[in-house]
Amino acid sequence: MADARPKRLRRCQLAVPGSSDKMMAKAAAMEVDHVFLDLEDAVAPGAKVGARAQIVNALNTLDFGRSVRCVRINDLDTHYAYEDIITVVEGAGQNVDTILVPKVRTACDVRFVDRLLSQIEGKLGLTRRIGIEVLIEEAEAIMRVEEIAGASNRLEALIFGMGDYSASQGIDPRAIAGDSGYPGDIWHYARYKMIVAARTYGLDAVDGPFVNFKDGDWFRTECIRAQQLGAVGKWAIHPSQVAIAQEVFSPSQAEVDRAYKAVAAYREAQAQGLGAIQVDGQMVDVATVRLVQRIIDRAELAGMKPSAGL
Repeated sequence: MADARPKRLRRCQLAVPGSSDKMMAKAAAMEVDHVFLDLEDAVAPGAKVGARAQIVNALNTLDFGRSVRCVRINDLDTHYAYEDIITVVEGAGQNVDTILVPKVRTACDVRFVDRLLSQIEGKLGLTRRIGIEVLIEEAEAIMRVEEIAGASNRLEALIFGMGDYSASQGIDPRAIAGDSGYPGDIWHYARYKMIVAARTYGLDAVDGPFVNFKDGDWFRTECIRAQQLGAVGKWAIHPSQVAIAQEVFSPSQAEVDRAYKAVAAYREAQAQGLGAIQVDGQMVDVATVRLVQRIIDRAELAGMKPSAGL
């Protein structure tokens, strides 16, 4: 299943209201890995239907460069969702990379979107398959996250939506604010469980939004925490967060060089019948190679190469 999925950069996913032509044009001009044009929370109920046409126009007329072009539809329990998919894909299917589905609760939700996309693609004769990304933001979704992660080979990413998740679970708002005396990260279990499920099924795991976009230092801390757990990126709700996320979720040149050096040395050692070696004072074995290969994979996806001479 994982081999059929395209490899996409998701170091930062920038949220953009689909009802704002100005903001969509600004996002298209940015160097950001992933842009999702929003029909859900960022769009007022009275503007949702009109925003579909605005998104179709933006996808068909704006040059988004290398950014992943994504559309977040409305909750599948609303009457907007199916027409969101039909209107956007029939109007701009050649220019849509992924559909982002909020408030997924079960694998059936993913399969519904998969089947609908297959029908539209067949009708239009689209040859490039549109991917699915889902928001894990309900208590039921955390309970069933493994089932959701394995629901479709069209699925590409799981994103943790901590705001709605907190409401769904009934988390004390004081604990979210950090002044309740609760030790550690209030969302650690949910984040960790989602990332494990994503890794198991070959999906990208992305951390959700950080609402205080004026606090770049704390946003960076949240990015680092998610990266350390195995996430590949984080949402941005403001353009000022983009550069921070893309920096944190990119390996440094020094890390890339060390990784390539370790892998090359280990392969040479294997040819000599050795199972473990030392490289710059550090032991390198097959487990080490698995760890550093992830750095190499991230670097290659970002277009980074080892320094000359390695």
